[in-house]
Amino acid sequence: MITYSKLLSAFQLGSLRLHNRAVLSPMTRTSAECNGLANQLMVRYYTRFAKGGFGLIITEGIYPDSVNSQSYKNQPGLADKEQAESWRPVVEAVHREGGRIIAQLMHAGALVQHNEFKPIAPSAVKPVGTMLEEHGGSGEYSVPDAMSKSDIRQVIDNFAHAAQRAKQVGFDGVELHAANGYLLDQFITKYTNQRTDEYGGSTENRIRIVVELLDRIRSVVGQNYTVGVRISQGKVNDFNHKWANGINDAKIIFEKLGTACPTYIHTTEYKAFAPAFTNGGPTLAKLAATYGGLPVIANGKLGDPEMAEQLLASGEAELAAIGTSALVNPDWVNKVKEGIVLNRLEHQFLHPMATLREDEIGM
Repeated sequence: MITYSKLLSAFQLGSLRLHNRAVLSPMTRTSAECNGLANQLMVRYYTRFAKGGFGLIITEGIYPDSVNSQSYKNQPGLADKEQAESWRPVVEAVHREGGRIIAQLMHAGALVQHNEFKPIAPSAVKPVGTMLEEHGGSGEYSVPDAMSKSDIRQVIDNFAHAAQRAKQVGFDGVELHAANGYLLDQFITKYTNQRTDEYGGSTENRIRIVVELLDRIRSVVGQNYTVGVRISQGKVNDFNHKWANGINDAKIIFEKLGTACPTYIHTTEYKAFAPAFTNGGPTLAKLAATYGGLPVIANGKLGDPEMAEQLLASGEAELAAIGTSALVNPDWVNKVKEGIVLNRLEHQFLHPMATLREDEIGM
């Protein structure tokens, strides 16, 4: 019988003592009120995972300002005091169950799934693919407005203010969403960033805004507060994308992130245990650990606890983030501990939570 000694062992993530290395991955749920307020449905949703044994919970992407950062309708925000306070019951409920919870801060950039405002992005480049119908979108994306330097400074300010609000209402940390095709990833990605100033061109320039954001957030939340950053190659609208310069890009990106002193780097790939670029090469998680010099959370098809244990035992990452498997097994950790067979994922659980009845999600 596998004991999962690594997966179920405690871990010190910065100032946070986690009772195991299983992390709930951030997943878009679109269950907030139309004005961005968190609600009781979300209290029950996140509490399930704390009760289910997850050492750390990372929320769905939360928009930091009410001007142009919201990607989805019914997405929650941290754009003002009222939205921040609406999260307090969620945080307190998770804490009562002995869990830890981090707020993921996310700016849509060009990936806006509605027509409430004109999107902004590093450059006026129309996103590939089409909007996500299950998240309320329809048809092709709009061409965004290219951001001025003033826009960049404002975005950095907005993220910092949202991080402050998160800390004030009791979140155990914040994670900067620089993955999956959203604004910060649009800066990192060569074909969506056609700028010719210090935020475009070379890989060093394209990662600059993320480094500046991490530095700014750290300056407002303090040295002991947990601050993470999520990085990917693939995107919600360009699933198979790879960095143009392969390992060299990874080296630059992760070294630059490491200099900004986040608490951790969170990598997400389709398969966390697969080579990032070439057959037999290192995983993205391994590259992050090697060049970033920080604890790594790895995400990608780790719902099989044997795969999660193997990845952690190999030293590829320190923590394993569980996504879709957790939707049908909110007690994933407790089941793994007790040797109980996990429920198989059904497609309905991939839809936004607001579209599901409570009995369908096991509440």
